[in-house]
Amino acid sequence: MSSRMAGAALLRHLGPRLFAGSRTFTAAAAARPALLAGADGGGLPAVMLRLMSTSSSSSSSPAAAAAASQAKEAAAKAANKDGGDKKAVVINSYWGIEQSNKLTREDGTEWKWTCFRPWETYTADTSIDLTRHHVPKTLLDKIAYWTVKSLRFPTDIFFQRRYGCRAMMLETVAAVPGMVGGMLLHLRSLRRFEQSGGWIRALLEEAENERMHLMTFMEVAKPRWYERALVIAVQGVFFNAYFLGYLVSPKFAHRVVGYLEEEAIHSYTEYLKDLEAGKIANVPAPAIAIDYWRLPTNATLKDVVTVVRADEAHHRDVNHFASDIHYQGMQLKESPAPIGYH
Repeated sequence: MSSRMAGAALLRHLGPRLFAGSRTFTAAAAARPALLAGADGGGLPAVMLRLMSTSSSSSSSPAAAAAASQAKEAAAKAANKDGGDKKAVVINSYWGIEQSNKLTREDGTEWKWTCFRPWETYTADTSIDLTRHHVPKTLLDKIAYWTVKSLRFPTDIFFQRRYGCRAMMLETVAAVPGMVGGMLLHLRSLRRFEQSGGWIRALLEEAENERMHLMTFMEVAKPRWYERALVIAVQGVFFNAYFLGYLVSPKFAHRVVGYLEEEAIHSYTEYLKDLEAGKIANVPAPAIAIDYWRLPTNATLKDVVTVVRADEAHHRDVNHFASDIHYQGMQLKESPAPIGYH
């Protein structure tokens, strides 16, 4: 009889909480002593006590969660306040790779580029001889020379005097040879267990420099959809053609690049003429160019074209020099590569 009375008391007290959920934990706690005493003073079974404890704790869980969340926020704020003077470091997963959140320039201002770092910037040598030309004498040289000349004709027709778009297209092609040559020399070095004389690095630096030219001119001239399609087609054809050409004859491949760079110098010279004549607006230099070439803050597009032309002249000399090494019956590794310009 006492257990029946205890069950009735349990339903009377737990029913509203289980189905309506509107009573507070305080009311439940106040009612619990009477319930535990029972009608005849007998205690409730352990199962019922556990059920009551679970019900009361679940009703108080939102308040506890809110309190815990506030405590975490307060702890985070305190940690940020205490460690505010420390350099923020991000650790990628559990690999232990640390990346500094902020890089700074020499003047202490924040560095915003991730495609290159402050220590990778340089000042172009604008005093380099722009008129230097390799006169083709051998059959391979003549084939290389006239191959490049034949490629200029359709380019002139397509772009005419839109030198911003022309430069963009030129750089998508010019960035290929260094990557192909560096890759093949890298594989050769692995196969033969030999050093490269620094030429892998020199050619990959050339490819990266040409790619930075493209990133710069993307800020000046926005390519149209058909120009993007043309880039895909030209890159697919030129990459495979140059890859095969380098496998067959490295001296021919480097000579082709040397003549391509001579044409690039000519194109950028014409670009400068139009800028000086006012036919093309001499707009402020893109921010990426100012940081990459360490240009003054008031630099203009003319300054950018000038340093890009100097880079092309350097690439011209490096590739003609590489071809001459092969013509002398030597391997590139036998002559130290001209590293350090970029």
